[in-house]
Amino acid sequence: MATSEPKVADTEDQQSESPAVVNPEQYIKHPLQNRWALWYFKNDKSKSWTENLRLISKFDTVEDFWALYNHIQQPSKLGFGCDYSLFKDGIKPMWEDDRNKLGGRWLMTLTKQQRHNDLDRYWMETVSLQLHYRCLNATPLLDVSELCDSCGGLWCLLQLLCLVGESFDEASDDVCGSVVNVRPKGDKISIWTSNCQNREAIMTIGQLYKERLKLPMKAMIGYQSHDDTSSKSGSTTKNMYSV
Repeated sequence: MATSEPKVADTEDQQSESPAVVNPEQYIKHPLQNRWALWYFKNDKSKSWTENLRLISKFDTVEDFWALYNHIQQPSKLGFGCDYSLFKDGIKPMWEDDRNKLGGRWLMTLTKQQRHNDLDRYWMETVSLQLHYRCLNATPLLDVSELCDSCGGLWCLLQLLCLVGESFDEASDDVCGSVVNVRPKGDKISIWTSNCQNREAIMTIGQLYKERLKLPMKAMIGYQSHDDTSSKSGSTTKNMYSV
């Protein structure tokens, strides 16, 4: 009886159906230049300011940040008097912290109407300017437009961080963190720096921040020292610098 030949074609078919090799960039986490901490301040008048401040989570990769960002409320959904603060690990979001006490903040105040139109977008832009992705290879990873439809925006964020990873250049070391304050009269977003006398770094940060938010030329944002803010006698604080 004749013997049958090995079915080589079947083997080839099986090989052709084997899983495609996955780009390592798709499952290796992408480290940030710094470790960050996200804080939440709840406006509970029965508690002290310190008791109202709560650490939500820490992260040091793009993926861990995105997972966190997708599971918290957007600033526009927070109650009046509540804050989010994103600071480098080891720096608390308070004037008294050693890294903050000699510094100040670039402050942008939004109108009531902007809460629903601009607040969340401005906060995301502020955050992405700080989270420096260690981009070792600046070439596109994959077709980002296709990836964004299937991953909820992670790869768009990754490319964004890669492109703006050194947005503040050497001034990045002066950045301590950022805060969004949700208030009845108008919300506020600020970037805190460590030394209010470091004019060159402060102006670099302010100019790039304004450009990134695509604010009109006539729209001015000001920089205020924490010392002036904490000791002010009126409702406003004098700007040390402005752009």
